[in-house]
Amino acid sequence: MSTEAVSGADHHERASFGSYLKNNIREYGMLLSLIAIMLYFQYSTDGKLFNPDNLTSIIQQRGYIVVMALGMLLVIVAGHIDLSVGWLSGFLGAVAALTMVDYGLPWYVGVAITLFVGVIVGCVQGYSVAYFKIPAFIVTLAGMLAFRGLTLNTLGGRNIGPFPDEISTLLTGFFPEFIGKVADPFKAGGTVYVTSLAIGAIVVAGMLIGAFMSRAKQVSRGMSDEPFVIFFIKNVAIAGMLFALCYLFSTYKGLPNVFVIMGVLIAFYSFICTRTVIGRRVYALGGNEKAAKLSGINTERTVFYVFINMGVLTALAGMMFATRLGWATPKAGDGFELDVIAACFIGGASAYGGVGTVMGAVIGAFIMGVLNNGMTMEGIGIDWQFMIKGAVLFVAVLIDVYNKTKS
Repeated sequence: MSTEAVSGADHHERASFGSYLKNNIREYGMLLSLIAIMLYFQYSTDGKLFNPDNLTSIIQQRGYIVVMALGMLLVIVAGHIDLSVGWLSGFLGAVAALTMVDYGLPWYVGVAITLFVGVIVGCVQGYSVAYFKIPAFIVTLAGMLAFRGLTLNTLGGRNIGPFPDEISTLLTGFFPEFIGKVADPFKAGGTVYVTSLAIGAIVVAGMLIGAFMSRAKQVSRGMSDEPFVIFFIKNVAIAGMLFALCYLFSTYKGLPNVFVIMGVLIAFYSFICTRTVIGRRVYALGGNEKAAKLSGINTERTVFYVFINMGVLTALAGMMFATRLGWATPKAGDGFELDVIAACFIGGASAYGGVGTVMGAVIGAFIMGVLNNGMTMEGIGIDWQFMIKGAVLFVAVLIDVYNKTKS
């Protein structure tokens, strides 16, 4: 091969590399931003951020936000918005407390009733948006006000609790340790829960194997435009951070159940969004509703299902928050919708619909969570915390609008 040909191939590869980075700068930018924010607060708090007990606290505090963000992502990708999820989660937490505590029903019956109420709410709101063509903003704004009243009415101005031990352990406890503890090889006098560390290692290995197999299949079909260097660095970095997190958990009390639930849901919704027909239909709907309808997609039914899914995940999140507190309270859910919506937009979801990823929404949720935790540890006032989070959200949406206008 001639020198000119080799030089031309290298130039093409560099151009392709640069073009890919330019077109996906926001996706990788958010991950790098999360890493930078974590490293900054680790330094500014004298290493307190990465303490296992603090990381466990962050996971338990942000778990319900991540769960609702997964549902909100699909709503936003479909071209809609749901303002009711905050107070709806508070109301459904109150329903769970009422059934399990006041009525004394078995915890699993209370969970089933709460999830069923979430489905009913999703059906009502989804049907109104999909078939009556009422803007989702109006439907869910009305729902937000109604659920706030229902929460206050259901609780009667009182706290209801504590929850049964079974549901509290399931949603706020730690994964069972079947093997026990061994000496920590990296810390003198420390111990490690073997089960938690083994689960982390198995999951990370499975993620890496799955990612490389998926890429090989895409390359063989000519469907991958992601340079191998970027693919390799991204996946190894994510796997390394996940394993490090599992290791830190294993040196404390083991894997929080909230973390396990989040992991299962993230894997499930990543599969739904990238590998299923319904996922492709949601993205097609948000990209161009008229074109989706002309291609044979039942857009009304898709919107209907998206809101039902949101109702179910909000019910789960409401129970997670209530059991973490130990009580259902009249103020539960206040402002949650802001964190959930912000997580999706910060994580790369487009305000115009049709764009967004599950991992992006999760990263967005943890950017907000780490900001909350880090600023609190630094003693930054709540006024400045709100202003900083508002600025982060504004910049994220501004970048989205700029990219949309430019394209």
